[in-house]
Amino acid sequence: MARGWAHIGVLQELEEQGFRPSVIAGTSIGAVAGGSYAAGRLDVLDDFARSMTKRRIFGMMDFSMGGSGLISGMKLRARLSQEFSGLRIEDLPIKYAAVATEVASGHEIWLRHGHLADAVSASYALPGIFDPVQLNGRWLVDGALVNPVPVTVCRALGATAVIAVNLNGDIALHGALIPSNESAPIEPELDLEDDEPAADKGGGIMGGIRSTTNYIRRKTLSRHFFRRDDGAPGIATVMFDSFNIMQDRITRSRLAGDPPDKLISCKVGRIGLFDFHRADELISAGREAVKRALPDLLELTGPHLP
Repeated sequence: MARGWAHIGVLQELEEQGFRPSVIAGTSIGAVAGGSYAAGRLDVLDDFARSMTKRRIFGMMDFSMGGSGLISGMKLRARLSQEFSGLRIEDLPIKYAAVATEVASGHEIWLRHGHLADAVSASYALPGIFDPVQLNGRWLVDGALVNPVPVTVCRALGATAVIAVNLNGDIALHGALIPSNESAPIEPELDLEDDEPAADKGGGIMGGIRSTTNYIRRKTLSRHFFRRDDGAPGIATVMFDSFNIMQDRITRSRLAGDPPDKLISCKVGRIGLFDFHRADELISAGREAVKRALPDLLELTGPHLP
């Protein structure tokens, strides 16, 4: 999830080095970054990402206990609709596809037409976290379930040289056998809240009560979803980590079967899946990954460099 901000830095650095893709395919947050680039609005996404704080992240979470996910996702989808202002994929100056997964069949769906905001919303709809998105009679969820790094999509859209980005390259998820008596490393507690409640703009006693009440509510929800008081992982942490393990396995399998011409691996394993407030680090990591890969990138030839 949050590690996807690294795609912003990758795209920015590639362009500065003279690589301008004619085809872009993305999955999950990669679909958001790729769609923003294809629409000529990567700078807007950059500004949005860097503006995120723990408090703003929590403010974007419209919790929905009665829905198909913990978060309805309507706030974020409304923001995307505002930023993309009715843009349609078929009208973009660059060939673009967002990858999603149909819940009922498990089919990999390439979204090549329709509103850009709808396509990217479907592509990042992490099962159990966000509500599925209905498009063209199908209920769609995160494309990383079937194709986390969509090299095949780029080739199908006409790319002759494919540059892929892997965000899981340095994550310790390689299935090592660990003795049952070996202690697990202590992980930092996930907490989306600042240390102190913000002052309510309304002021006065009621303003103080409101700000304190909201602070306690956010703290309580954060602990419930990410780490319980007894140290056990919360429901969102279990979902995120399980999804990440699965995505890592699928990524390695897909890349082995259809490797890109160049794979850019971003060193973002230290970043938590919900650390959206660390955009500066992530974007810089994306840029650094391109710089490390530059000698190999310069060997690529041909009119297409997606």
